Amino acid sequence: MLRKLLEKDRKRLSRKIHIRKRLSGTAEKPRMTVTRSNRNLSIQVIDDIKGHTLVSASTLEKELKDIKATVAGGAQLGEIIGKRLLEKDIKTIVFDRNGYLYHGVVKAIADGARKTGVQF
Repeated sequence: MLRKLLEKDRKRLSRKIHIRKRLSGTAEKPRMTVTRSNRNLSIQVIDDIKGHTLVSASTLEKELKDIKATVAGGAQLGEIIGKRLLEKDIKTIVFDRNGYLYHGVVKAIADGARKTGVQF
């Protein structure tokens, strides 16, 4: 079982490296990266040139503790990050799925952010 988990993680990291070769965030069009686990979701919007996180949202935050790592929770978190982006006057981003398949929770996060008006 452990070998299977290690193989899945190795494949995800390989996909992540392949994606990151092409994606980079700037101040005008930052990179939104998603990290997910069985319990928590985390989103960061990063300016890769300066190396700064511009906006973030996570289910580990005190006010977002009740959001679960499900498709519905991902949609909620996507809307929250979208609102925070619009408050910072960021309207376009580059979406980095971080090696995860664009399906389920990752897709829900992207759709939730798009619902608020963020374009990518």
